[in-house]
Amino acid sequence: MVTRAFHDLTAELLAVLEDRTITERDVKIERVTKLIDQRDGLLSQIKPPFTAEEQQLGRAVLLLNQQVDHLLKLQKQEIKRDIQEINKKKKSSNKYTNPYESLSVDGVFYDKRN
Repeated sequence: MVTRAFHDLTAELLAVLEDRTITERDVKIERVTKLIDQRDGLLSQIKPPFTAEEQQLGRAVLLLNQQVDHLLKLQKQEIKRDIQEINKKKKSSNKYTNPYESLSVDGVFYDKRN
């Protein structure tokens, strides 16, 4: 049953997002992306009419999706914060290595003595 498989993939996705033992962000992102792609493939196969069991699974999936969305937003904010921190470090490092780079010349003085 497609609805059951979709529910199981959603539950697995939530488990991966909640898993604190995965320390490598790249590994976690790769697993999440793979699960989302698999869910997308199944989503197109879900078509009405739905049995009572499928409707119940659908409601459960909606609740799981809310949690998944929240955790994905937190992950995005964490990545965004890390990128900003890296850019800030890069900028301060550049100022240290070349302190006169940001100076601008506003005018020029001409001496007219002959």
